Amino acid sequence: MTGLIAFREIVLKVHSRCDLACDHCYVYEHADQSWRARPKVISPEVISRTASRLAEHARDHALPSVTVILHGGEPLLAGTARLRLVCEEFSRALSGIAALDLRIHTNGLQLSTRYLDLFAEFGVRVGISLDGDRAANDRHRRFADGRTSHPLVLAAVALLRSAPYRHLYQGLLCTVDVANDPVAVLDALVELDPPRVDFLLPHATWETPPARPDDAPDAYARWLLRIFDHWERLGRPVPVRLFESLLSTLRGGPSLTESLGLAPTDLVVVETDGTLEQVDSLKSAFEGAAATGFNVFDHAFDQVAAHPGVRARQLGLAGVSDSCRRCPVVRSCGGGLYTHRYRERNGFDNPSVYCTDLRELVDGVEGRTAHRETAPQLSDPAELARSQEELTRILLARLNADLAGDPDWAHAWELVAAVERTGGAGADALDAVLDHPFTRTWVLAALDAAREGRTGGAEAARRLTALAAAAVLRGGLDLPAEVAYRDGEVYLPTLGLLRLGEPGTRGRASLRVTDEGYVVRDGRSEHRFGPAAGDARWQPVRTWSPGPDAAPVALEDLDPYRNCFPRPPRLRLGAGETEEWRGRLDRAWALLHKAVPGFARTAAAGLTTLTPLAGGPRAGGWGEAGRSGPGALGVPYAAGVRETALALLTGRRRTRLRALTEVTDLYALDGQWQHPSPWRSRPVPVSRLLADVHERVAVEAYRRATAGHEPGGSDRIHEALDRLSAAAELTVTGKRLVAELRYELKAVDA
Repeated sequence: MTGLIAFREIVLKVHSRCDLACDHCYVYEHADQSWRARPKVISPEVISRTASRLAEHARDHALPSVTVILHGGEPLLAGTARLRLVCEEFSRALSGIAALDLRIHTNGLQLSTRYLDLFAEFGVRVGISLDGDRAANDRHRRFADGRTSHPLVLAAVALLRSAPYRHLYQGLLCTVDVANDPVAVLDALVELDPPRVDFLLPHATWETPPARPDDAPDAYARWLLRIFDHWERLGRPVPVRLFESLLSTLRGGPSLTESLGLAPTDLVVVETDGTLEQVDSLKSAFEGAAATGFNVFDHAFDQVAAHPGVRARQLGLAGVSDSCRRCPVVRSCGGGLYTHRYRERNGFDNPSVYCTDLRELVDGVEGRTAHRETAPQLSDPAELARSQEELTRILLARLNADLAGDPDWAHAWELVAAVERTGGAGADALDAVLDHPFTRTWVLAALDAAREGRTGGAEAARRLTALAAAAVLRGGLDLPAEVAYRDGEVYLPTLGLLRLGEPGTRGRASLRVTDEGYVVRDGRSEHRFGPAAGDARWQPVRTWSPGPDAAPVALEDLDPYRNCFPRPPRLRLGAGETEEWRGRLDRAWALLHKAVPGFARTAAAGLTTLTPLAGGPRAGGWGEAGRSGPGALGVPYAAGVRETALALLTGRRRTRLRALTEVTDLYALDGQWQHPSPWRSRPVPVSRLLADVHERVAVEAYRRATAGHEPGGSDRIHEALDRLSAAAELTVTGKRLVAELRYELKAVDA
């Protein structure tokens, strides 16, 4: 069967009765009472057959690991002998197929060294249900005769925390009751030093709504936010999965719990009689809600995975109600737990019965943490530059791992390492060549080639030795710098192109620094080159200054890796062409500073390299960002002053947004959201809409200042910003960027 999501987790009901009489238990107190007809304890035959089915499923889907959760009722009532059989059968069946993660969820009342010794033998991790301090726990978790269970649970946790067994302690599960004191609940749980705490909303549906003592639709959100605030004040002393899941999704990451987010379910339940069911909480909805009609004796897990009820919880955004799909927090709440959406008249096609709570909870956590969770690269250009520098080095290290066995590459890598070891001027010079934007272009191309097996290390090593040699020359280092050349020339990044022979020739040459400049030795001949040498064989990189206080910008028409823009670059400009282009750039830059000075200053920040492109301006005059580091920009050589100014402006906006997306999460990439765009005939993903708005705010400012105002342009940008503000996939950093764009547009409209 195609399109199935494999089960990576099974809940194995090893005992169907319990030694407590919790009045909030979904198994015994809610709509589905099928437990009454099931065996009390799982049989050896069901254990063996389930283990075989799981091994078959793991093998067919090449699963690296599977999780088996021993559950009930109260699973410890099955006894040590039956639990040992479970551990042995599953360990045997999964051996050599997939790693086995065994867990047990218990109320802890029967926990003793007999059980913990068994669990230590098989690595079974233990989660214990505890609703907080004694007052909170006794509200629901009592024996049938009304006695408290709290002291026995504390004793079980103390035993689990003791030295021989501490590694088995998985965490505590707490069912929320808004009648309890949230601060006292958290303090009681934290005191037990759990590896993790799970807060669970009590199972409820639209037919059987949750208790709301004050009739407030957000009572559970307010209770949980008080927990969150106290958790924050305590310094987040233990992981809380509910909160960490929200923080993850707000950053663009995955949900960490089934009860929130849009991740597809990958869980199946096996009852004591071998019946295969959907997630257990569905028993809260109606009799038979969890049923599939399958069992481990007659049916494979893939048949359960194809069940309509299971597939409905694997549809992501398409699986929630229409109102949820339009909600800006749907990525975080996921429409709530599937069970909590049930209404008799239309099944599960509804928002959660906790909808108001979930919206306020997500907004509350975001509002409390956005200032800390927003990526610093958004507002700090220096931090963005540092992150980009680090990214290039990470990619280069990955390339080194791919090519480490190649002798040419290893030799080149050692030369780079030697330059770095010199420190001071040498390290600074190496940083300068590594931060050259086309170094990133080369690294990405070399990674692609290495991954596809198209070339060995020799080709990549040629550029790496040139990088090292350029650093040696820039730093004035007394180090050997040998380069390989092809077609009679070698390009030294950031410095220039050195011709060493006729086209088609190959060879090696040694470079060194002298008091007068640079010297190259090729075979028996030796000659000087460099800024003052006047050698026709040396073509230096030219520069242009965007202002008296600005750093020089390279006019890069030599680097072979400059061919990374949507249109081809110009060949080497003649001296007259260069002067003409510099003049055009001067006038374009002056126009920007006069028309949009704030945008012009932002555009100048971080600009290091301009490449002349073939042809005239594109429609609209947009500049072009390439597959390079963030300092490079491609500008049509034949564009006029106004078009060049617009190309500089839009190109820098584009490169800034690309740089941000490379080192921060502005939006999640795991959904199928499409948004209407005021400028396009079809809906577009949020990345495209954000890019359009990011550029057009600056374009609108430029056009207004240069009498080229487009009627309705501002209205369309406002419309797009409104759509972005409601986009569920934006992270807190993405939302902050949208807020900045609103502020920029407000200044334009003023």
